[in-house]
Amino acid sequence: MKRFLILICFATVVSVTVGCGTIRNKNNATMAHVQQLSKAEFLQHIADFEGSSSEWKYLGTKPAIVDFYADWCGPCRALAPALEEVAAEYKGRINVYKVNVDREQELAAAFDVRSIPTLMFIPQQGAPEIFRGTMTAEQLRRHVESVLLHPTAAK
Repeated sequence: MKRFLILICFATVVSVTVGCGTIRNKNNATMAHVQQLSKAEFLQHIADFEGSSSEWKYLGTKPAIVDFYADWCGPCRALAPALEEVAAEYKGRINVYKVNVDREQELAAAFDVRSIPTLMFIPQQGAPEIFRGTMTAEQLRRHVESVLLHPTAAK
């Protein structure tokens, strides 16, 4: 009986471990329209916040969303499919990026990311808007339209 219980416990641990890995791989594989960013890539494509100027200057050619997330974060994983859906829908009009806060701690600290997910909506002109928490695909669309693509956002 003792061996049977040990076998059951071992099988449960293996199942959970394999299952979690499958979910993570599935989410990462479906993120075809969302680009992962390192700090160096952020400095090159988004903003050089380390430069001499303290004023925000967006370096991108299209409006963007930057999702600060972590692999272990449940709300972040829940947001991922909606973010991918919106990225695919607005492909060519906006860029969508992800920054892993565990790997890019200095970058997360530079933008005062204290809770995740944190979304940064960056219009072509003007300062970015920060939103903390998860969003549905519809809420993301509304923010894309009102903050990133609305005619007054280009001022």
